[in-house]
Amino acid sequence: MLNYESISELIEAAEKTGKKISEIVLEEQAASLEKSPLEVYEKMELDFQIMCDSVKEGQKKEQRSMSGLTGGEGFLMNEYALKGKSLCGEFLSKAMSRALAVAGCNASMGKIVAAPTAGSCGILPGCLVSLYEDRGFDVESIVMSMFTAGAFGLVIAERASIAGAQGGCQTECGSAAGMAAAALTEVMGGTPSMCGDACAMAIASQLGLVCDPVAGLVEIPCIKRNVSGLMIAFSCADMALAGIEAKIPADECLDAMREVGDSMPASLKETAGGGLAMTPTGIRLRKQVYGD
Repeated sequence: MLNYESISELIEAAEKTGKKISEIVLEEQAASLEKSPLEVYEKMELDFQIMCDSVKEGQKKEQRSMSGLTGGEGFLMNEYALKGKSLCGEFLSKAMSRALAVAGCNASMGKIVAAPTAGSCGILPGCLVSLYEDRGFDVESIVMSMFTAGAFGLVIAERASIAGAQGGCQTECGSAAGMAAAALTEVMGGTPSMCGDACAMAIASQLGLVCDPVAGLVEIPCIKRNVSGLMIAFSCADMALAGIEAKIPADECLDAMREVGDSMPASLKETAGGGLAMTPTGIRLRKQVYGD
């Protein structure tokens, strides 16, 4: 396992060696596991293939969640993107479709990569599969960026949280957006410091987001929040690549996220006791699933 306690330590280690964050992470992970870098890389490449497969599974028209509350969102968004009328353009609309598809695949008991959680599983693949399939980036660059995303995720988990039950959705979709923003920045040629800025801005953009799943299921509003996280990841990566600094360092953003999560009532931390889960429609949908 990596021994970094902060994003700043990750960035400093990469800058000292003149390497990408992903390169030092791969080397250290291989040494820790007593495996060759190639073996560790191939395991991550398999995870990326699972991401690609979950996109395809989730874009099937007939896909439906076990509860019956959701299904087909990835398919509908992809059909819309292909019409060429999207406000966001075809690339981003197809990326949205992929995020919806993976989150929908999870809701229908399909195989996904929790990156970092099942509730936020559509954000990282939505970003990276889009670069691979629509922008022509080679698979090695994409897979290597996943090591950067993973390293950021480990720091986030240790310094703050990645669990909605502990810190709200800011720690699930927010963390995934931060990880994805860092990965995107590296793929696009950004420096380690830019990766940190992208992550910080993404975390700050979802600070305070509550976890309020309707009927206690990771479907409503969770699936659509994956799209919000994806859009935040792309926009924050672009800001960092443009030379815009976060101003509040990533580690301080994580400390703030932990503090905010600790101050949230239990009703807003995955218990379905507040927020959208307790709206009239949320209560009706819960009864639809479980009965009175």
